Amino acid sequence: MPALRSPHSLLYATRPGALPARFRRERVLLVGCGDVGVRVAALLRGRVRLLALTSTVARVAELRALGITSLVGNLDRPVSVARLGGLATRVVHLAPPSESGEGDPRTLALVRALRRRSPPRSLVYGSTSGVYGDCAGEFVAETRATNAHTARAQRRIDAEGWVRHLGRTTGVTCAVLRIPGIYAPNRVGGTPRERLIKGTPVLCREDDVFTNHVHADDLARISVAALWRGAPQRVYNANDDSVMKMGDYFDLAADLYGLERPKRVPRSTAPEHMSLLLLSFMSESRRMDNTRLKKELRVQLRYPTVAQGLVAPVTGTLRSGSSR
Repeated sequence: MPALRSPHSLLYATRPGALPARFRRERVLLVGCGDVGVRVAALLRGRVRLLALTSTVARVAELRALGITSLVGNLDRPVSVARLGGLATRVVHLAPPSESGEGDPRTLALVRALRRRSPPRSLVYGSTSGVYGDCAGEFVAETRATNAHTARAQRRIDAEGWVRHLGRTTGVTCAVLRIPGIYAPNRVGGTPRERLIKGTPVLCREDDVFTNHVHADDLARISVAALWRGAPQRVYNANDDSVMKMGDYFDLAADLYGLERPKRVPRSTAPEHMSLLLLSFMSESRRMDNTRLKKELRVQLRYPTVAQGLVAPVTGTLRSGSSR
């Protein structure tokens, strides 16, 4: 099992002809190889050499079965990822920040490791649409200033800053994807079905907020496109074409699944029925513009609306929802 502590001196040869054939292929490193990372790997398998950083030794066999070489290390222990530099020609960074604390030391640790030796040609970072904060239902393009209202989104802004710093100081083409709610029938917790069965209510129409979505398969395709087509230090809204409020989304899902539509409650009584985390999502309203995604990355969405994605045929097994 290749580990970060193992020397890979051949990777650092300066003459291309000195590299073994297996190292002349593009080498893509997945940092945060959860559900979306595995989907990215499926798109790239056979075209590149796939590497993945994992902090769990138990995942090594699972990743090997997917054609991915595991590199055991933990972004919370910077010394354990110090040898990442020079291993990959391109990086997809989907690892989330910590659940608490200031900034995002995990992304900082990755950036410091990557710049030590032969930085990659490109890096794609999976951020969140939450960095925009509440936009009162307005359409939001990537040029809009960030205005995060939650500590979770503020940590993502810090991560975006470190990624852009890497690009500015090393010439790495860094693309930031601002990702809304991810869904897919073959993703654990990837549809509203369980919430509908539990009978969790939604906001009444006059208090409801606009919400944005992207199918996990489309997000994987967007990530791959950005890896090769992304412009330097460029931000891309990674959402589908749906324009709908949250309650309408759950009504649609209920109708598609043959379940009862959720009860509508006013915002004033919502805390009696919903968790603080759920309420935080219901405090922000925006409609994301994905024009740049289509024009610059030339992505054609396979599931342009949630109505199509929620009933799409499921292929493969349910995937873990962790680490994106």
